[in-house]
Amino acid sequence: MSGHGATVEWTRGDQAFVDKRYSRAHVWRFDGGAVVPGSSAPSGVPVPMSDPAGVDPEEAMVASLSSCHMLWFLAFAANAGLTVDRYLDEASGELDKNEAGKRYLARVALKPVTTFTGRQPDQAELDALHHAAHEHCDMAHSVRSEITVTARLG
Repeated sequence: MSGHGATVEWTRGDQAFVDKRYSRAHVWRFDGGAVVPGSSAPSGVPVPMSDPAGVDPEEAMVASLSSCHMLWFLAFAANAGLTVDRYLDEASGELDKNEAGKRYLARVALKPVTTFTGRQPDQAELDALHHAAHEHCDMAHSVRSEITVTARLG
């Protein structure tokens, strides 16, 4: 098994806390040195307590699913002898409530548009590559969300 980790840090500084008007801005640090600003979603906690420039956990989960899918897709496309020039996915996620009334990321829509040089796959081959990518994506196996992929050629 391989391990993966991140460091998430929030500090209060000199702001009040028990009034619940504290900043939700924080930092994510990854082992390769990447530092990402994080925050709660402004739709859930209003600005200025949320930082719209920060990545919220729901966005991060959608991005993780999209990134994992893309990495597998690129590998399968290369194995098929296809040259990918660009892959753009404007992925989205929807929150819903479960039976207990708890909010969760219920649906994720991946909408990749891929541009190729040379041999162009037809829609059936493109769909098969995305199906294989979805079947191999560890992140997709890690969630109960409904994940749909609507692939297009660019």
